[in-house]
Amino acid sequence: MKDAYIAAKERWARKMAGPPRPAARSTDRLPPGQRQVHNFPVLDLGLRPEVALEKWELKIHGHVENPVTLNWQQFLALPQFKDVSDFHCVTTWSQFDMVWEGVSFFTIAELVRPRPESTHVFFKSYDGYSTNNPLDVCLDDDVLIIHRLNENPLSIEHGGPARVIIPKRYAWKGAKFIREITFLDRYILGFWEVRGYSNTDDPWTEDRFAVKNQPPPGFP
Repeated sequence: MKDAYIAAKERWARKMAGPPRPAARSTDRLPPGQRQVHNFPVLDLGLRPEVALEKWELKIHGHVENPVTLNWQQFLALPQFKDVSDFHCVTTWSQFDMVWEGVSFFTIAELVRPRPESTHVFFKSYDGYSTNNPLDVCLDDDVLIIHRLNENPLSIEHGGPARVIIPKRYAWKGAKFIREITFLDRYILGFWEVRGYSNTDDPWTEDRFAVKNQPPPGFP
């Protein structure tokens, strides 16, 4: 765990110090089984909780040295980072070059300092949603808790006021309406994982379902 954390710090330092990402991107970046869209479809549980910013909180705890609960102003006071990445939905659509702005997960980890036994991260949302990821996945330098999308405040349709973005995983691993982050020493299956979706969810291997090529009931 400490080695992975140190490696993540080094990656983050290189990203912050390096040249801007070039405008030209690879043309083979669409994962298998995906189609490109341009309208950012809206998918959720049918609940869109309206959380007033003065009542919004983000609780961060678990196997960490410094558990915290941030209000909205404290969240915005953390270092802000803007990034451009692609967004891949398990329902087979992708959108390229999304402009995200918010707090890097690495900043969150620096704030709470995960203990050596911490291996996974469990996200909970204001709409009752949950999902999990390995800690080393979250410590990638493009993982953010965003509050702005394409230069505008994140709308409630897309999980505002803040949501998690994990570009190298299918989008359900990035919880909308984020309210709690728990660092764990094991994985806990989240909302879609217990309903037959993959726990590892790599778009580049079409790792969509817990049982390969067997969509869960209700899959689009």
